[in-house]
Amino acid sequence: MNYSSNSFFIEPLKFEDALNLNKLLVSNTERFKLYLPKTLSENRTLESTKSYIAKREAAMLSKQEYTFTIKDNITKSIAGLIILKAIDWNEKKAEFAYCMGKKFEAKGWMSEAIQAASKFAFKELKLKKLQIISHKSNLASIKIAERNNYVWVKTLKKEFTPVGSESLDMELYELTYEG
Repeated sequence: MNYSSNSFFIEPLKFEDALNLNKLLVSNTERFKLYLPKTLSENRTLESTKSYIAKREAAMLSKQEYTFTIKDNITKSIAGLIILKAIDWNEKKAEFAYCMGKKFEAKGWMSEAIQAASKFAFKELKLKKLQIISHKSNLASIKIAERNNYVWVKTLKKEFTPVGSESLDMELYELTYEG
């Protein structure tokens, strides 16, 4: 998927993004540690980020998972990530995970990016159902889901266990392709 707006562009994560991705994740560790512990643990050093990108590129080639960068048009810095994961090709459904660096928050970029990524998943990948799973306290993520017509389905009991914490209930939002 490639997408461009007046402020940012989206493209698949690539090897040349290693330094930029590492900077984003390290500089936002406090912000991302609760809900992205695995991604953070795989990107502690530049070398580990290179390995992370190699795994993500292989996952994209095998259609297991798609990782995209959201980049600022002016600086070309990575502002955030969108990951299409937990793809079930038999049921034609998948889940979005995403993050935005603090420096780029509250600009509406992620809402627009999820809209573009949802279109890609439906039109190009021929998926029929997309999910966003968020904690009820993550109001920004819930607003992104709602702005993109994802509908709350149910609370998933003890769905996610942060590192060193008790399991959390998470809210499931879904969007079904009507085309």
